[in-house]
Amino acid sequence: VQLQASGGGLVQPGGSLRLSCAASGSFYRMGWYRQAPGKLREMVATVTSGGTTNYADSDIEGRFTISRHNAKNTVDLQMDSLKPEDTAVYYCNARSRGGTMNYWGQGTQVTVSS
Repeated sequence: VQLQASGGGLVQPGGSLRLSCAASGSFYRMGWYRQAPGKLREMVATVTSGGTTNYADSDIEGRFTISRHNAKNTVDLQMDSLKPEDTAVYYCNARSRGGTMNYWGQGTQVTVSS
């Protein structure tokens, strides 16, 4: 199984970025996690094959939008109104319904700085 992520980069505060991830198979749940320097990896947003979304908190939900295309096995994360504290390596994740299969992409750097 391969997860290919793309779309990271450097953006100014208040700007937008879109992350994309393509999986080599179909999975029940796909999503994005992030890990900032010195911190644990945390969930940002996930979406099931049925379209049920889950966001880390209301702040993330108000600024980020997760979407997926089941036929293409892709998941995107549209990030708007970015803040410096969003700076992290973002990882794509895909897992089976029971979580017995759990895969990670290679990570893409997002830096929010003026």
